[in-house]
Amino acid sequence: MKKGIKISGAVFATEGNVDPDEFIDKFIEFVESNGWEFGGGSRLIDEDGNDIKE
Repeated sequence: MKKGIKISGAVFATEGNVDPDEFIDKFIEFVESNGWEFGGGSRLIDEDGNDIKE
């Protein structure tokens, strides 16, 4: 049986905004550099947790 980690949370920059494409690229690079895989999705939200439509 494979075991994994489920992540639930949000990432915000201390100044300015996090670029979603840049974040995902860096996150996947980190995951893959450790020999891991990621399956899931992401969405852009505001500080109240509401979806932001682009």
